[in-house]
Amino acid sequence: MRLMQRLFLGILALIILIPAAAQAEATIREIRIEGAERIEPATIQSYMDLKIGDPMNRATLDSALKGLFATGLFADVTLTQEGSALVVEVMENPVVNQIAFEGNEKIEDAALLSEIQMRSRQVFTRTRVQSDVSRLYQVYRRHGRFSVSIEPKVIKLDQNRVNLVFEVEEGDVTKVESIRFVGNRHFDDDRLRSEISTKESVWYRFISSDDRYDPDRLAFDQELLRRFYLSKGYADFRILSAVSELSDERDHFFITMTVEEGERYKVGEIMINSQIRDFDASGLREEINIEAGEWYNADYVQESVDNLTNALGDLQYAFVNVRPDVQRNREQQLVNLVFNIDETPRVFVERIDVSGNVRTLDKVLRREFELVEGDPFNKSKVAKSERNIRNLDYFETVEIDTRPGSAPDKTIVDIGVSEKSTGELSIGAGFSTNDGPLADFRIRERNLLGKGQDLSLAAVVAGERTEFDLSFTEPYFLDRDVSAGADIFHITRDLQDESSYDQRRTGGGVRLGYPLSERWRQTLRYRIESNEITDVSSTASRFILGQAGERDTSAVSQRTTYDNRDSIVFPTEGVLYWLDSEVAGLGGDAKYVSGKTGLSYYYPIFDQVVFNALGEVGAIGGYDDEDVEINERFYLGGSTLRGFESSGVGPRDTSTNDSLGGNFFYRGTLETSFPLGLPDEFGILGHAFGDVGSLTELDDSGPEIQDEASIRASLGVGLSWRSPFGPVRADLAFPVAEEDFDEEENFRFNFGTRF
Repeated sequence: MRLMQRLFLGILALIILIPAAAQAEATIREIRIEGAERIEPATIQSYMDLKIGDPMNRATLDSALKGLFATGLFADVTLTQEGSALVVEVMENPVVNQIAFEGNEKIEDAALLSEIQMRSRQVFTRTRVQSDVSRLYQVYRRHGRFSVSIEPKVIKLDQNRVNLVFEVEEGDVTKVESIRFVGNRHFDDDRLRSEISTKESVWYRFISSDDRYDPDRLAFDQELLRRFYLSKGYADFRILSAVSELSDERDHFFITMTVEEGERYKVGEIMINSQIRDFDASGLREEINIEAGEWYNADYVQESVDNLTNALGDLQYAFVNVRPDVQRNREQQLVNLVFNIDETPRVFVERIDVSGNVRTLDKVLRREFELVEGDPFNKSKVAKSERNIRNLDYFETVEIDTRPGSAPDKTIVDIGVSEKSTGELSIGAGFSTNDGPLADFRIRERNLLGKGQDLSLAAVVAGERTEFDLSFTEPYFLDRDVSAGADIFHITRDLQDESSYDQRRTGGGVRLGYPLSERWRQTLRYRIESNEITDVSSTASRFILGQAGERDTSAVSQRTTYDNRDSIVFPTEGVLYWLDSEVAGLGGDAKYVSGKTGLSYYYPIFDQVVFNALGEVGAIGGYDDEDVEINERFYLGGSTLRGFESSGVGPRDTSTNDSLGGNFFYRGTLETSFPLGLPDEFGILGHAFGDVGSLTELDDSGPEIQDEASIRASLGVGLSWRSPFGPVRADLAFPVAEEDFDEEENFRFNFGTRF
């Protein structure tokens, strides 16, 4: 019985398989295309890669089906065998007629359209639409809108066309409600929050985007946190997790960072291990910025690596690699530092390629590069070159990469940039104790014609001053590291309160600046101007009445500076030194020699507490029996000596109370700036200061002139605010050493802005 069953099943299988095998071996005698509207049948057949005479089996039909779907032209494809004919029935995807966005107010249509791949007159596919929707979600999330809803709608038209509409509900900006830290024992949450760029949402951040949630910014914040702990000696610091939770209402994020601080390390032994033959590395010890016994600081270690690399480069060892080896001794909580110096294979720069600069000329970038084709490749010089290009402030992004050249000892340097707008139009308003209410207008192009030239026109109209300036600067004159420029100006000042006259200055000049070294720079100037004393009060001092009228000045001057401050705008460490000198008399009426020199020193006492010491001295004298006129003298007071009015110190005609200026002055300031416990983003600092100075000596003499060379001094406190509308500063100062004829000013306020 079992044998009969097996025989029956075998016969049945043969009955089924024999026709199937015959069918698999069939040959295509005809191909019919059905359902095609826009696409020619011959084109469809070419996509199938089948022709008359090919076998009609599962493999060839599957391949044809995949080929048709891969084109993206068809919504559906069916292959049917009718005898020796292959029938191909297709349903074409529609063509996009128009793309529109509805409901988007915060991001314009053009910006959204540039982010998606779908375009008019392209074939519509649902896969591509879903991909575009995902991209649009990313765009809105980059703008901090995580509650956005995007719905694609398809409107069918005739001739198999469609309109594609993205309906957008933007929702509110998704802000960060709270930032919490777990595992931090040595620094509280407020301290750590001040070190990262993401901020908690509070009412006063309405003009900032720092409180918007951004995943990329959160990743950057983790790196900032790591750098902070490594700079404080916590060499084992780790971020265990960074979790972002979206609220149920989808309008706030809660960020929690779990950290493991580890122990704090001090620096133990510091060694230099050089693999360079016949080289004594002991002379490099002074290039290391960290000492044994100090708290470990990863920033100082990196600075030491840079210093060693540069020092070896100066010694003609261009092909070196300095690697710091941080060896932890956890039992003694010490870090031993070994700076390994390896002599790397000699590599030369074969070519420097620049891309992304649409209007900025190549030479503007190349002249900032520390290397040229054929130079030995030096990583530190490449990094410095990147900083130089970034400092131009012409580009949104600057990326420098290297790739192998045509030979093992050659490399190609690629400079990729993304340009940004360099034109500026600003309108400002403010108030100054010196000048009263003021309005400020400025138009400037910092990259004129893509050549890196700077052209600006500025105007200031104030209660006691008007000023118009036109300035042009060529930063690389004759393709050398020499800046050349020209200036035209017209200035009027109301000095009735101080000296009973008005002043009008009109003129221009040229200048030439060049570096003496990395930190030293010198600028030479020539100036010619007409200086007029007008509207002299009938009750003015006889020494001023005698100087009314016009006086021409032709002068040559120079300024030499040394600057190693960590910031030009808000310095916390470093020194600025200056030496100014001027000689007038190359034509014109004025004949004098003047000079000023000074130094400003910044030192961080504690975290965010900065000490500043400033000193300056100056003198001016006439020659060829010419006196120094009132418009050429020095004045002291106001911002230069707080506690006294502008021009409130120095020689004075006591019969009219007019300030006459002086030929010699000195001044000094000791000031400490400190936080007030407010959030850092407020930008509010407190200041405690003491000013000293004196102004003396006149060419004129008379019994009514009071001129005392005694020292004046004041003590005071102040507040400064880096407001979104511009810097604001208020000082309260009281003289502690003065003369009876000096003019006091206890409160001083300055506010200015551009928008």
